[in-house]
Amino acid sequence: MLLGAVLVLLLLGGAAPASAHAGLRGADPEDGSVLESAPRYVTLTFTESVGLLEDSFRVYSPENRRVSLGEPQHADGASDTARIDLPDGLAEGTYTVAWRVISADSHPASGAFSFSIGKPSPTAPAVPAEQVEHPVTKSLYDTGRHLAYIAAALLVGTAAFVALCRPPDPAPLRTPLLTGWWTLLTATVALLVLRAPYETGTAPATAFDASAFARTLTGRPGIALLTRLALLLLTAAVLLWLSRRPAPEPDRMPRAHLAAGAALSVGLALTWAAAEHASAGIQVPLAMTSSVLHLLAMACWLGGLTALLLTLRRTRTPPPVATVARFSRLAFASVTVLVVTGVYQSWRGLGSWAALTETSYGRTLTVKLVVTALLLAAAGLSRHWTARLAAAKAPVAVEERVPQLVGAAGAGPETKPGTGGPGNEEPGAGKPRTEEPGSGEPEAGPGDRPRPSVDEPDRHRRALRLSVLVEVAVGIVVLLVTSVLTGTLPARAEAAAAETAGTAPVAGLPGASTVTIPYDVGTPGGKGRVQITLDPGRVGENGVQAVVFGADGGLTIVPELRLSFTLAAKDIGPVDARLTDRGGYWATSDLNLPLEGTWTMKATVRVTELDQVSASRKVRIAR
Repeated sequence: MLLGAVLVLLLLGGAAPASAHAGLRGADPEDGSVLESAPRYVTLTFTESVGLLEDSFRVYSPENRRVSLGEPQHADGASDTARIDLPDGLAEGTYTVAWRVISADSHPASGAFSFSIGKPSPTAPAVPAEQVEHPVTKSLYDTGRHLAYIAAALLVGTAAFVALCRPPDPAPLRTPLLTGWWTLLTATVALLVLRAPYETGTAPATAFDASAFARTLTGRPGIALLTRLALLLLTAAVLLWLSRRPAPEPDRMPRAHLAAGAALSVGLALTWAAAEHASAGIQVPLAMTSSVLHLLAMACWLGGLTALLLTLRRTRTPPPVATVARFSRLAFASVTVLVVTGVYQSWRGLGSWAALTETSYGRTLTVKLVVTALLLAAAGLSRHWTARLAAAKAPVAVEERVPQLVGAAGAGPETKPGTGGPGNEEPGAGKPRTEEPGSGEPEAGPGDRPRPSVDEPDRHRRALRLSVLVEVAVGIVVLLVTSVLTGTLPARAEAAAAETAGTAPVAGLPGASTVTIPYDVGTPGGKGRVQITLDPGRVGENGVQAVVFGADGGLTIVPELRLSFTLAAKDIGPVDARLTDRGGYWATSDLNLPLEGTWTMKATVRVTELDQVSASRKVRIAR
């Protein structure tokens, strides 16, 4: 019954925490406005509190030249605002403002708008190259987030299994406990180091910038990661202290141990809730409570499954049925908590049924629903085998009946010696004995209780091990999809941002154009393609980003990449883009294309010191 209820309730949303990224609520000057005189500053107001970067604002003049700015700050100390002072003497024309901030839920947000002084420029201004996420940094950061989720489930779930299910031999569970602790520690350190380049969209090498790292340590995500490190060190101290004390009786876990474990688990879960989706948006206290309960329930279920599997496979003697039954009750309670918190968080993040298919969040959620259905099916099978194992009793003790002479029933003094009468019992006569299957005993009568086969419990244990193994494998996939959802803009937030900021693009500001150029140097592994993004692809200053893919379709590092532009009709060029290696991709932000027309873009890729190839494509540059 619970399986069906979970599927219906999860259809309303997902198990991932949900809330909102920062959306632009308003700008001063307003987007598209024409001012009589130059403003003193630019102020942005967001739907939630935001963190500021050194390069949070970029302002471009009507000639597509970058305006020199000071350090951004919050307006009047309000955490949901961002302000930058403008220099004196700004000329007449249209100015473009590009911004990038860090949402309260730790995700970067960016955008652009324009305003004019005196009158709009006759030529539409160009959108400056957006500070996109660095592909290598994003991949490493996402990997760290995935590992942190899995490690937290393994650490908390294993500890909960030992404390609540009380296996008689917890020795095999030391390995997953230590593995979860070390993995979570390593992932947390990596996330802390990569946090600065993740926020700024730069290469991983910029993580060693002392000023950027210092700024990370004072932001909400950085403080949460530092707190997680402190809690992990405290957890290690507690585990070490417990390992040196006499082991408690399996059926009597001290309350102090339970309280310490619960406090540390809640603290670790709070480090996620305080720096991700639950910390922003509506009903923050309730959302953070729901997020903590959700994470702990997930850990007790999926991490406990791993502990149960190891207990079934690696202990010298099979665990008692009571241990398996206790985990079955724990899993049932965990799924119930997941349903309740998942429904609330889904209402908070999804918003509507249509969002399931019309948004990235909804489509990712649909994938999670399918995998969750498989997980719950495997859980139902495990619960079935647990019930069968509990029902299978040990061989039943029955009383052996000794044959007597006819008429000897109720015999007294007339019973002959050796016939089983009083005082003449044969060894073992009248005493209970255990009957083994296949011993040739008469079949049970109508009133006799059937006795299970000796190997029936072992058969049930083998089936339970297999179903739990499937549960663990599918559960890992669920965790990975969950971590993807935590980094996806929720549908409700997407709709709110569109409503507050407006859905229409800035007048005259086109989107970036992308061109792919294949290449082949004629050597093994010498094939690939260059993906070039030209932003905005119009007359004036442009930004260029180029990523090189190898023959296998993955990112590849090349010693050199050159890009030039030629306008043959006007006898202009070649204009060298002067790309620089940004640690995984090549880019420039000051390519100036002075005239409109069809330009020839030529890319030269050098894959080794001796091998290089050039390929060209036509691109249209509009005014």
